[in-house]
Amino acid sequence: MTLPTESPPLPPAAARLLAKAREEWRQRQFDAAERSIVQVLALAPDAADAIRMLGVAAQRRGDHARAIDCFRRVLPAWPADADLRLGLGIALYERGEVDEAMAQLHRACELAPASGPVWFNLGEALWRQARTAEAVAALQRALELAPAHLPARLSLAKAQASLGQVDGAVAGFREVLRLDPGNAEGWFGLSNLNTVRFDAKDVASLRQALAHDGLSPRHRELLDFTLAKALEDQGDYVQAFETFRRANASRRQRVRWDAAGEHRRVEAIQRIFASDMPPPLDPELGREAILIVSMPRSGSTLVEQILASHPQVEGANEIKDMSLVIDAETRRRRSAFPLWAPDATAEDWQRLGREYLARTAHWRATRPRFTDKSLVTWYLVGAALAMLPAARVLVVRRDPVETCLACFRQCFTEQSGFTCDLDEMADYCIDFLRLTRFWLERYPGHVLDLEYETLAAEPEPTIRRLLDFCGLPFDPACLEFHQTSRAVLSAPSAAQVRQPMRRDTARSARYGDKLDRLRQRLRDAGVPAG
Repeated sequence: MTLPTESPPLPPAAARLLAKAREEWRQRQFDAAERSIVQVLALAPDAADAIRMLGVAAQRRGDHARAIDCFRRVLPAWPADADLRLGLGIALYERGEVDEAMAQLHRACELAPASGPVWFNLGEALWRQARTAEAVAALQRALELAPAHLPARLSLAKAQASLGQVDGAVAGFREVLRLDPGNAEGWFGLSNLNTVRFDAKDVASLRQALAHDGLSPRHRELLDFTLAKALEDQGDYVQAFETFRRANASRRQRVRWDAAGEHRRVEAIQRIFASDMPPPLDPELGREAILIVSMPRSGSTLVEQILASHPQVEGANEIKDMSLVIDAETRRRRSAFPLWAPDATAEDWQRLGREYLARTAHWRATRPRFTDKSLVTWYLVGAALAMLPAARVLVVRRDPVETCLACFRQCFTEQSGFTCDLDEMADYCIDFLRLTRFWLERYPGHVLDLEYETLAAEPEPTIRRLLDFCGLPFDPACLEFHQTSRAVLSAPSAAQVRQPMRRDTARSARYGDKLDRLRQRLRDAGVPAG
């Protein structure tokens, strides 16, 4: 966001501090600038310029709640300021207040219709809401106004990929690389399609890009993940594994992941939900919801695509509403989840269930059922079924060695720290299998076990069993899922689900003894590991 010009006069000392803050910001001394802003507000608490700058600083470091508060306070002073509306819209979106966020982003476009960056941010938000056709239009408008805006070009390629427009996506990423040959996001976007085969020229270009000084750790990691996949395409699995290992070791230094703490959380969840929750007040609440529970790269996007091919089901992708509802209740009770669960009454669970259904109502605007495949819901199945007693839960699992390798090969967001180390990946997989087995035994009529390999080998009987479990009549469109037109936001799977079912997805054999330690760790925990 552009910093505002100073408006109403301030006391001299406050004015000097504000000028100092502006200079510190221009010199990218952001922490110092924020300290100066706080000093301004100590002298002039209602200084709109300083409040706005504080909001910008808070947004920059990810404190979206504080950014929202600051931006809302000063909006009456600058109601026609597109940058202010834009910042507020972005912060609201990150806090999950999607409807108001979209209203602010649309208003920013109305106020600054010739601003490429404003249209870019609207397009980004639309894409993340799976309103992909609208996103494409907004991003194309951004590029008409600002042809050199590479983030808009990258986002357009990603949006095209999510719609299955793979050729357009490839062309878009290649255009980014033509304009900026070392662009890490462009290279990674191309590799993330999982349909492009890299050649020796690509390997040379990637090595050249990696040789540049000044690469951020994140960009170096994206280039390394892409180089590793390019080396796989050249059949060099030894070097590919070492490159994946190097990229993940770098990521592990930056991401926050408490493996022991996560294990304790899983044990606490299993212990607490072994006791009965209060009988539901409305046993039919939540019949609309189909929760897809899995580890990453296990086939959950494929299962969602199959279900979303049914005329009664909307595929909502990886929505966050379940965890947002639980997190809000956790804050309200000032007690960590799952420790507050035994104190929740039937009325509490019903209230949370209705809140979740209200948050997800837009997914049922045209179809009565919807899927929710958030990758953290496996922790929350007990709570979800207390909230939504008529919901259906699908546990999608794949061969554990293949799953761990697939996660190790993928550069996820910082929230997936467990994927950076094969030992931690194995432990996460073990906890997932242990807890989901508990859910299957605890709620046999509400939770279905669905193995990816069985689905690939016997698609029709498996899909019929899946639909029957969900209370859906068989529809042949579910067998032709690759022809279904919808947005798929999981980038590594977006192109793959546009293809017929494949059985040749296993890779672990190509890595031989590189995965022996992983196999042994899984076996020691009683998990079959080839």
